[in-house]
Amino acid sequence: MKNFFIIFIMKILNIILKIFGKNGGNLLGKIAFKWNSKIFQYFKVECPVIAVTATNGKTMTNNAIGYVLKTANKKVVSNVEGNNMETGILSTLLKNCTLTGKIEADFLVFEVDEGYVPIVFKDLKLDTLVILDFFRDQLDRNGEVETLILKINEFLKTYNGNLVLNNDDPNVARLGQANPNNKNVYYFSVEKYKFATDEEKEAGEGKFCPFCSTRLEYEYYQYSHIGKFKCPNCNYGNNNIYKLATNIDLKNRTFKVDDITYHIKFNSIYNIYNFVAVISAVSLYNIDTEIVQKALSQFVLNNGRLEEIKINDIDTIINLAKNPTGCNVSLRILNEDDSEKELLFVLNDNLADGRDVSWIWDINFDNLNNVTRIVTSGQRAYDIAIRIKTAGYDSNKIEPYLNLKDAVKSLYQTDTKKYIIANYTALQPTRTEIFNIQNK
Repeated sequence: MKNFFIIFIMKILNIILKIFGKNGGNLLGKIAFKWNSKIFQYFKVECPVIAVTATNGKTMTNNAIGYVLKTANKKVVSNVEGNNMETGILSTLLKNCTLTGKIEADFLVFEVDEGYVPIVFKDLKLDTLVILDFFRDQLDRNGEVETLILKINEFLKTYNGNLVLNNDDPNVARLGQANPNNKNVYYFSVEKYKFATDEEKEAGEGKFCPFCSTRLEYEYYQYSHIGKFKCPNCNYGNNNIYKLATNIDLKNRTFKVDDITYHIKFNSIYNIYNFVAVISAVSLYNIDTEIVQKALSQFVLNNGRLEEIKINDIDTIINLAKNPTGCNVSLRILNEDDSEKELLFVLNDNLADGRDVSWIWDINFDNLNNVTRIVTSGQRAYDIAIRIKTAGYDSNKIEPYLNLKDAVKSLYQTDTKKYIIANYTALQPTRTEIFNIQNK
């Protein structure tokens, strides 16, 4: 009866929030969790639950999986807004359940914060877990990346469901051995692409074998520590690949899996990995290949994840980047574009971002390709400006503004192509100011 009452009150609250045009985020979950921390046990879930976790790419991958399943006429419940901790997932369940806790859906698809996988799925049965990558991120909240990996590894020791792993990340591939009795482990990989390097150009975490501590040998690096590796001592990394992306053509935005061509709306190697993960996951549920092709060719995520727009007829690309790898991937995309461009970098240090911004010194600002001006803004506008200056960029071409509105106004005084990088709490305010410029 208590849980019935909680759900009833939360549904009333949700209606009130909708009347006032509010989504509520994780508010419903916060309240319900305080009233009953074991409420996850009350939900009646009879459909497969798919979860995506990673440092980078989980929102894109989660939403793409949901989009593919919806294109296949499946009823999907998902936290598409990105509220990915236990209270956010609980909010999603509360909005979509009956008063008795029944979830009427064909699939539940959740993006889950790396640190909350063991917490959420302690009481909620998980059918498929997709793990994309692990990088340093918000060290003051998450701690070292190894801490997160060990938490998930402990959870996986008793997990026997589908496990979809990025074989090109040594921090992820190791998790396939957490439970030797699990026969449902699937590895995906991406063949070497045009801009892969023989040496690691960016700060990475996957240098040593997690089993014998021998330094790993890389055939190539796609970005950071993502690439084709092996341990020369114990042969770690030599896994059977379930889905392999080949024929990578970022210019035309195509790739192949199982000799089938997929067209996408994104032009980064980073997203090739995301979409191969999507293909791997949905294939486990016998989704027709033609449906997957159609869905991926249509899928966009207009929330600042490599969002391509025109502002006053000026080509603009906006991307969230909240850690060194995310920023380096964004800069790699920028550098692979030979056209003249300007960069806006917005950096905040709110609690949700992590107060410690020392990670900006692991961003590779060397040899920026045809960037004629850089504008910085956010609470740490001067910190990021100094970092860029120390990388050798001409200080006369760096314009720091603490006021975001002033920064955006200055940026659009020229008609040069724009690249915009913003961290977590800076992203939506930046998008708002950009669209305000458009509307004037």
